[in-house]
Amino acid sequence: MSWTARDIPDLTGKVAVVTGGNGGLGLETVRELARNGAHVVIGARNLEKAATAQAEVEATVPSASLEVRKLDLGSLASIRAFAAEVLEAHPVVDLLFNNAGIMATPEWTTEDGFEAQFGTNHLGHFELTRLLLPALQRAEAGRVVTTTSTARFSAGEYDLDNPHHRGNYDQWEAYGYSKLANLHFSIELNRRLEAAGSSVRAFAADPGLAQSGLQQTTARNLPGRQQEFWVGVVERIGQSAAAGALDQLRAGTDPRAKGGAIYRPRWIFRGAPVVGGVGARLRKEPDLQKLWTVSEQEIGEAFDVAAIVQAAA
Repeated sequence: MSWTARDIPDLTGKVAVVTGGNGGLGLETVRELARNGAHVVIGARNLEKAATAQAEVEATVPSASLEVRKLDLGSLASIRAFAAEVLEAHPVVDLLFNNAGIMATPEWTTEDGFEAQFGTNHLGHFELTRLLLPALQRAEAGRVVTTTSTARFSAGEYDLDNPHHRGNYDQWEAYGYSKLANLHFSIELNRRLEAAGSSVRAFAADPGLAQSGLQQTTARNLPGRQQEFWVGVVERIGQSAAAGALDQLRAGTDPRAKGGAIYRPRWIFRGAPVVGGVGARLRKEPDLQKLWTVSEQEIGEAFDVAAIVQAAA
């Protein structure tokens, strides 16, 4: 049988954090979590848009328990302020959805000097997960779900000695690179959690071709035939944002989900969420470990999973 939103278990008493919960896949994830009883913290850069999204969810789910907090994943200072607020309000966090992302942007850097896509899509979530892991460890069975993309197959050269693509920037390769990093982070995080004896598990989720609004945003930022082509493809054969969100919802809520897995649509671009495989080329152990080391160097902090797990016990 196909897994649907009706299969989400009762989440009453659970606290979930969703980055980018003000639109697209994030909004649908927030809606279904709230519908099933979770208290949801929406992390969003645009608070006005987030307030609109909150009102929309509350209109469709009158019982929704939501809060909106400012989060700019392109700013380590913002991430750290957000995490401090969440930890103060919620010493226990059950679910973290690393969902927010930007796609195929013109070349620019974050306030910390990171290439924007790698900095926002990967490094921002790496640091947020590090900071919230103590609260996840205090949960009965915490979960971290990081959203990747089929674009990981077009990452180009995976040069971790130049993660910011200085001197050879291509917007689509950089996007694929950041999405491959999302996958690698989830696999390596789960391995380290298991090695530390933690009850927290990590997952990756691929929404396929989902009508999340990212394509339209990219087309506005980078007008051209390639962007227009992909907007048309998604509109013709893509699935809805609600359908695309099911992959991360299953990873985050299915009691039978196994840590370290990736959930993706059955037919790659669309379909019910199923466990997908990750080929040897995309899960080379040296790449996983080097990404972790490079990420620690970039954020300027050690992400010692074993020490965090032990301290939170």
